[in-house]
Amino acid sequence: MSATAFAALPRRSWWRRNQMALAPWLFLAPGMVLFVIFVIAPIFQSMWVSLFDWDGLGPRKWIGLQNYVELLDDESFYTSLKNNLIWLVMYLLSIPAGLAIALFLNQTVTGIRLYKSLFFFPFVISQVVVGLMFTWFYAPSFGLLAGLIRAITGSDVAILADERFATYGIIAAGLWPQIAYVMILYLTGLNNINSEQVEAARMDNARGWRLLWHIIIPQLRPATFIAIVVTVIGALRSFDLVSIMTKGGPYGSTRVLSYFMYEQALSEYGYRMGYGAAIAVVLFLIMMVFITYFITRMIQQERNS
Repeated sequence: MSATAFAALPRRSWWRRNQMALAPWLFLAPGMVLFVIFVIAPIFQSMWVSLFDWDGLGPRKWIGLQNYVELLDDESFYTSLKNNLIWLVMYLLSIPAGLAIALFLNQTVTGIRLYKSLFFFPFVISQVVVGLMFTWFYAPSFGLLAGLIRAITGSDVAILADERFATYGIIAAGLWPQIAYVMILYLTGLNNINSEQVEAARMDNARGWRLLWHIIIPQLRPATFIAIVVTVIGALRSFDLVSIMTKGGPYGSTRVLSYFMYEQALSEYGYRMGYGAAIAVVLFLIMMVFITYFITRMIQQERNS
């Protein structure tokens, strides 16, 4: 084609020349806009509100970092922080438990679909329902667990009214659906296992624990990463079960940071929006530390593999 003929051809518009590069961003744009409006903006707004003394309705009074200084001298804050750490440690038990159940359910035996449905059931019911069920389960007068303890020891134990056991009783209620969620993640991961590697390992006499540890678990690394991140976030933002089962009692012994934030900002105890926002910022920073650590470790492992 001559240069004159080429120049006579109609030039492609800017959109047609960049269509392939721009199309993904156009599809992502609605979600990104909603994410900025409902996630990113509230984070920075909470940081800004935490610098004020504000009841949520009246004028704001600038106090700088005073809310954070008061938080460091608040005994309830340290109780809530300690309970969140207990939640975090205990909640991580859902990962090996979910993996064990997923390995059990990943079989072709008679009735396995029924077993999967039974184990999946806790994940689909509301946390409020879970809280009420376990509250009745622990009830000293008619609860099944209380009756079992009475039959064994001859004494009554009010788990949710005892400072020694209340936090662990709530965590046990939370672990029930959390294990089901982790199980689902691992079942999905097991369906994507490379069967050729498993067969090759079996030909090399890899059985049982050796097969699980060296072949299956490394291939479940993406599912494990998601399970850890979701479990950590779930443990740190635990609120609904505490609200339903104990309302932070007895004597504030089961408070966690999210419920403590609610008490200070929105309940009859305060309407201190600035102080509640300071608690929210601290909780957000703790979450970011854990999530950043896990993401960094995952990137390093991917680079080394």
